[in-house]
Amino acid sequence: MNSKSDEHPSSSDGGSPSLSLFERLSQALLGEPSNRSELIEVLRASVERNLLDRDTLDMIEGAVQVSEMQVRDIMIPRAQMDVVDRNQKPEEYLPTVIETAHSRFPMVDGDKDKVIGILLAKDLLRYFSEKETDRRIDIEDMLRPVVFIPESKRLNVLLREFRSSRNHMAIVVDEYGGVSGLVTIEDVLEQIVGDIEDEHDIDEDDVMILPRGNEHYVVKALIPIEEFNEHFSTSFSGEDIDTIGGLILNSLGHLPKRGERVVIGNLQFKVLRADSRRVHLLEVSPAREVRAAARR
Repeated sequence: MNSKSDEHPSSSDGGSPSLSLFERLSQALLGEPSNRSELIEVLRASVERNLLDRDTLDMIEGAVQVSEMQVRDIMIPRAQMDVVDRNQKPEEYLPTVIETAHSRFPMVDGDKDKVIGILLAKDLLRYFSEKETDRRIDIEDMLRPVVFIPESKRLNVLLREFRSSRNHMAIVVDEYGGVSGLVTIEDVLEQIVGDIEDEHDIDEDDVMILPRGNEHYVVKALIPIEEFNEHFSTSFSGEDIDTIGGLILNSLGHLPKRGERVVIGNLQFKVLRADSRRVHLLEVSPAREVRAAARR
């Protein structure tokens, strides 16, 4: 007669292949963690036992993290918001739309505290297309409604609202009603699944610098400082820092958010991609553009 142990093989070697992922995960959770930290430890142990893969664990950790985070933790600050102004002609802010390559722009009425709508870049294309046919079209008729949210809103709640309303951008306001920043559905999702590739990404593993024209470059943050110096004829010190991303972190004194800018020497660095762990992608351009804008 077969023993009980023969009928139900031990799962110490990774579990019976007939068990579903949910069943194996349930077995791993029998320790009944009493808080989220203990839950994460159990899940990490599940990876070591091959019950979960690393990518799945990262997403679960991201989902748990999102439920604890607030909008203020990931928003693009007011000073770094790229906006268009209703008091300008579309031809005037078109260069900004092209340079930043965003799909959505808050439209303001002279001031960032006065957001009147959200302009989609594809609608701006339609505006110029119809203008060539001599049809009268008002750009403000194309604006999407603005969604205002408080800084304290939790990310899991915001994600649910984004999904139900089909909005992809919200304007963040402080307790006095002033605009403090903006947040997109992509910002929230990246906290769960990691970085989402976009038009700026460099696909080739061995390419660290990609020219974008007009003295603008997309640069991987992991490029060694020596290689960066050689390409841009700079002399950034690499004694204590190995990569250009490390130089940015050291200069700012904190982990930057997407859209944040810093000027070092004769170059301006704009963070194109970053997550809660590190910087991934930078835009490099001449700092004289920043100084010229400041003089105006």
